[in-house]
Amino acid sequence: MTIHDSRFTMKANQYAHITDTELLEYYQRDSNQEWIGILLERYTLLLLGVCMKYLKDEQEARECVQQIFLKVLTEVSKYRIDYFKSWLYMVAKNHCLMRLRDLKGKGTREVTENVAVAHEEDRTELLQNEVTYDVLEEAINELSEE
Repeated sequence: MTIHDSRFTMKANQYAHITDTELLEYYQRDSNQEWIGILLERYTLLLLGVCMKYLKDEQEARECVQQIFLKVLTEVSKYRIDYFKSWLYMVAKNHCLMRLRDLKGKGTREVTENVAVAHEEDRTELLQNEVTYDVLEEAINELSEE
């Protein structure tokens, strides 16, 4: 089913008034996977974007989105999820990082370049955090024992 499929648009509009939290509650109450399906439809583009960010390959990203869908269907009942969008983002991010690790083990040059780009973004964030931690440590050292 494509994003422009009229059935998709009709279904998305039909449930647009129901919040993510309500859909999760409906799922927890009756275990009907259609509720999770509606949530996944809402965030398909987010998932594709996250996968593209890490993998830098559209076909690989699309495959990962399908794998994430399956993972969510099997994992969602195991957790108490308060914020579905955030949880889904973390599931996608972790899946992509694991995929990159698997592909890196195969030694392909393209994957190595993709990993380098992803790690460069992570490295910048880590450096910013490092400065914050240094300042925090200095401030803690200046505190009295009390």
